[in-house]
Amino acid sequence: MQDLLRVGVITSTHGIRGEVKVFPTTDDPDRFKKLKECIIAGKRGNVNVTVQSVKFFKQYVIVKFKEFDNINDIEIYTKCDLLVTRDNAVKCEPGEYFICDLIGLRVITDEGKELGNLTDVIETGANNVYEVTSDTGKIYYLPVIDQCILSHDMTNRTVTVHILKGLLDIN
Repeated sequence: MQDLLRVGVITSTHGIRGEVKVFPTTDDPDRFKKLKECIIAGKRGNVNVTVQSVKFFKQYVIVKFKEFDNINDIEIYTKCDLLVTRDNAVKCEPGEYFICDLIGLRVITDEGKELGNLTDVIETGANNVYEVTSDTGKIYYLPVIDQCILSHDMTNRTVTVHILKGLLDIN
């Protein structure tokens, strides 16, 4: 389980007073309004920062950190990830999980067959899709819908799935 979660990427500076443009990688950019502390994953190490102000511009979040008042001080952090600790992360609702916590789970059918490991979560417009890689290297794609994904057991690190008719051929 990762202790730091990425919420965005600093794309560029904004103005001359130390503000940055952040491309949000979270599913809810409004979470930045409540964000107080975060970490810049700098090229020479992590830097703890305190959020002073947040505003929105197109698909970006404009963030001002208390520690930086000058464009020259903050510009070295462009193209760096913006991270939060799990304590500062948005709390997941029941049945919601961080993608990084799902990667690596064993995928088992409701008939008891091991399908493989969950290797990626593909975010689409309609619903997410789990990419599952078998031990032989075969890749399966399962829609994240209630009829297909039955349960997640984070303690035992498994996902139980129901294979819908015609979804894939298991022999």
